[in-house]
Amino acid sequence: MTERDIQFAARTLWENWQQSRRIEELPQHGRPADRVDAYAIQTRLAELSGQGIAGWKIAATSRAGQAHIGVDGPLAGRLLKERVVESGARISLTGNIMRVAEAEFAFRFRRDLEKRKEPYSLVEVLSAVESLHPAIEVPDSRFEDYTVVGAPQLIADNACACWFILGTPTEANWRKFDLVQHKVDGYRNLEHSSSGIGANVLGDPRVALTWIANELSQFGEGLLAGQVVTTGTCITPIPVTPGDQVRMDFGAFGSVEVQFS
Repeated sequence: MTERDIQFAARTLWENWQQSRRIEELPQHGRPADRVDAYAIQTRLAELSGQGIAGWKIAATSRAGQAHIGVDGPLAGRLLKERVVESGARISLTGNIMRVAEAEFAFRFRRDLEKRKEPYSLVEVLSAVESLHPAIEVPDSRFEDYTVVGAPQLIADNACACWFILGTPTEANWRKFDLVQHKVDGYRNLEHSSSGIGANVLGDPRVALTWIANELSQFGEGLLAGQVVTTGTCITPIPVTPGDQVRMDFGAFGSVEVQFS
């Protein structure tokens, strides 16, 4: 793709995001065919937003999630600063077509993981992490049917990013816990709605964290100190409508909640 095509695609997606409109897919000349072009469009989209980057999200970290959107592996997207809120916040579902809430393990980094040729190991990635947070993602898409457009267009569309609710860092010594078997319970309007474990996130949230460190090392500029990475839903997403209140209980790691208007 030319730089002009990349800018066109990014502008198309950002304008539709701002106006809560949907497109079937990007026009042919603005449609990425691979991850290189897809992440280039995503970068321009973030620039057009005028917002800083609070961190990153990983989409499609479960087999069910990958099958649902027709991809064969995870996707990375940016968390725009004005779309990151604290636990207890009220957010709008206006224009949101997905209308689900997802429980996710999130990690804040204390030092950079710079772009490099050699892959990062799980040990290296974990050594760069400062804290673990319970979190909720509320995704959305700028495509009419996001299940059929394919990975490159989904990446260009910021991997279905929309709202992100970041809980307070856990006081538990999370490094001593078995995150694979760690249980999370989701509640909608005080009623239990969904349960899951860390194994639903690429087999282990720490594996997902290592995946994105290497994805951004290959296709981006790496991870930066202070950024947060949310690793994908560990429960079946909870359907939500305006007026709902959702709480995700991470046990010893604390809980996080959000209200919808």
